Amino acid sequence: MRLSGVMQMALDRWLLEQHRQGSWPSVLRFYQWETATISLGYHQQRWPERWRSLSYANQPLELVRRPTGGRAVLHQGELTYSIVTSGLEGKRADVYEQVCQFLIQGWQSLGVPLGFGQAGRGYIHNPDCFGTATAADLVTETGAKLIGSAQLWQAGCLLQHGSMRLRPNAALLKQVFGKVDVLPQLRSELEVEQIMKALMAAAQDCFGVELVERSLTQTELAEVAALVPEHQVDNR
Repeated sequence: MRLSGVMQMALDRWLLEQHRQGSWPSVLRFYQWETATISLGYHQQRWPERWRSLSYANQPLELVRRPTGGRAVLHQGELTYSIVTSGLEGKRADVYEQVCQFLIQGWQSLGVPLGFGQAGRGYIHNPDCFGTATAADLVTETGAKLIGSAQLWQAGCLLQHGSMRLRPNAALLKQVFGKVDVLPQLRSELEVEQIMKALMAAAQDCFGVELVERSLTQTELAEVAALVPEHQVDNR
């Protein structure tokens, strides 16, 4: 589903609240962004003012705030996943490991082995989420960060979403962050639909569930739209 950045973030937050209320079951969704977008972590207060004037493919870059923490992410040439669920126990690092198993298994089936990153607390000084790889992130065998994830907990319910960097534009990355990190080298024939299919199969296997497609009604979309202001970035 391609929506604006603020709608995508509002939808993730809405699904978490619906699950908390018992109105929706656990959810796995994949999405891409209507236009190139920079998402800021919920607590991120510092970023370059020039980001407000950047453009890509003759469209201004949207700047939005995620409901989750972490650093800034450039959403272009990537695929985002989102999971809303509950009943997971253990420390936050343990839960990351539990949830990420479907990502590891799915990408392994595509011939891309992944492991967890090793960066320490120094990552908080880097405005670029993909500039470091923590124990919540997944890297390839060459050390390239493929997936960066973040969480939000609400009354025992979890929202975990993350960006899978597929084929980002290196020039745009340099324009945004001033440098280009080591990028994952994926096979050119690997398409988004194939990736989603592999990850859905892995999720069903890892979580012992059967995925059922569910669309939003117009009433539900209106409820999501009402949350958009929470994810807009104020002018400074």
